[in-house]
Amino acid sequence: MTIQWLGHSCFKILTKTGNSEVVVVTDPYSNDIGFRFPKTSADIVTISHDHFDHNNYQDIKGNLEQAPFIIQEAGEYETKGVFVQGFETFHDDKSGAERGKNLAFLIHAEDATVLHLGDLGHELSSEQVEAFNDVDILLIPVGGKYTINSKVAVDVVKAIEPRIVIPMHYKIPGLKVEVESADAFLKNFGSKVETMKKLKVTKKDLMAEETKVVVLERE
Repeated sequence: MTIQWLGHSCFKILTKTGNSEVVVVTDPYSNDIGFRFPKTSADIVTISHDHFDHNNYQDIKGNLEQAPFIIQEAGEYETKGVFVQGFETFHDDKSGAERGKNLAFLIHAEDATVLHLGDLGHELSSEQVEAFNDVDILLIPVGGKYTINSKVAVDVVKAIEPRIVIPMHYKIPGLKVEVESADAFLKNFGSKVETMKKLKVTKKDLMAEETKVVVLERE
């Protein structure tokens, strides 16, 4: 499995099922966020909520002349050997009263489990932590204001105990969405933080006992 960060909360996950490659794209954004969404194609697209910086699936082409399979509701889905579970959460800490609902997606592929938390706006309940058990790779917002802040994000990481954490939805050059940088979140992990262009996940990575934080460079 290979994971690339396209910016904001958008990732391109390349996985193999049998002899085929399957591409999953999460939360594609519109150019209104401050930089252009790159040309990309996908087999599956997940949408955590209907905001302009997360729902631009119209700009994603399908692979092999087939339209991508769009997932934007809670439930269980399986296509092309990839199993996806969507869970309802909230975009704020007031049960959705301010910003509505948000979807978190568990993506099961290639003997690995990836959890994309979308614009999670609250601490996880014990029931949600139980549902998100045995997560290998956690994609988590850390920039605050519209999502959980760095402190709550650290608590979520400790509750879920993933093998690898990738921060998202934080301030980078060019971004017009007013959020904080990832610095406060990363400070908590010190020497366990690595920066790379793309993450290639191996079985050895998924057997690690300590959580590692990976900062991906935007493609």
